[in-house]
Amino acid sequence: MTGLRHGWTTGACATAATTAAYTALLTGEFPDPVRITLPKGRTPAFALAREATGDGWAMAAIVKDAGDDPDVTHGALISATVRPGAPGSGVTFRAGPGVGTVTKPGLPLPVGEPAINPVPRRMMSEHVAEVAARLGAPGDVIVEISVAGGAELAKKTWNPRLGILGGLSILGTTGVVVPYSCSAWIDSIRRGVDVARAAGHRHVAACTGSTSEQVATTLYGLPDDALLDMGDFAGAVLKYLRRHPIPRLTIVGGVGKLAKLADGHLDLHSARSQVDPAFLSALVSSAGGSPELAAQVGSANTALHALRLCQEAGLPLGDLIAARAHGTAAAVLAGAPVTVEVLVIDRAGTVAGRYPA
Repeated sequence: MTGLRHGWTTGACATAATTAAYTALLTGEFPDPVRITLPKGRTPAFALAREATGDGWAMAAIVKDAGDDPDVTHGALISATVRPGAPGSGVTFRAGPGVGTVTKPGLPLPVGEPAINPVPRRMMSEHVAEVAARLGAPGDVIVEISVAGGAELAKKTWNPRLGILGGLSILGTTGVVVPYSCSAWIDSIRRGVDVARAAGHRHVAACTGSTSEQVATTLYGLPDDALLDMGDFAGAVLKYLRRHPIPRLTIVGGVGKLAKLADGHLDLHSARSQVDPAFLSALVSSAGGSPELAAQVGSANTALHALRLCQEAGLPLGDLIAARAHGTAAAVLAGAPVTVEVLVIDRAGTVAGRYPA
């Protein structure tokens, strides 16, 4: 993915909006564009999309540009309204419309707090302090962050499952969105593990999609906050559970994605890993399949096609894939106290392979 344009996180946009609004609160003038300093030293400038002042408040808003990343919040209007705070109170954060509130333990913020993550809070606090020092103000302010349409956008994220209700999270550890890094998804996987651990769950399911989640729910009755939306990021789940174990993990996925996990791939996206027909053919041969069946599997159009061929021949390719995927997972977990089970499903949600049996 060379030549793709980087973008800016919601945290960076909120910081720029806060800086502009606080400056206007003190001076009556909005810096436009407003320049901020990101954690790694970059100094982007942001154009203001909206600005307003009133009795004891100032508001600035910025349209988020996620660059060439397919970010759900690309184009969202992020605004900061700044008001004077009580003397000595420092910077206090509030959730405006479209920003969620934390309702479950396990996240890096206490229950009841606005879903404005620690690094964006630090960035905003540092920029408030800088403006206050430059203009001779005490720096005691209330910062309310809002995202237009954030409540609807949040339904497309993990937030409801993580217990962040009412809107989006204000995110970002560097301020920069790297195209196709999928950092927000991976971060959500980690927060999902954290929430499951805080809730005391001893069994979680890492699922590649909605059908996989339905299978896990039907088989085990797992609650929503014990379901990890793994997608293509098997490695992210396994590496985080290695450091933050939960006693039991069930991996559920379609035969194509889990065939790639069985072959040692930890990123299951079609752009970054492929099903290897030769690998599946070798599995068939190792299980005593006929040379003819092995050849058919080696030239199959898809992993699902290979599975169907083996089912017709009475050879349990799904179980073989599950066993090898289990081996990949166990190797990544590297002895962590996590018992792993793998379920391979077809498109209808029927379990076509399982390990341990």
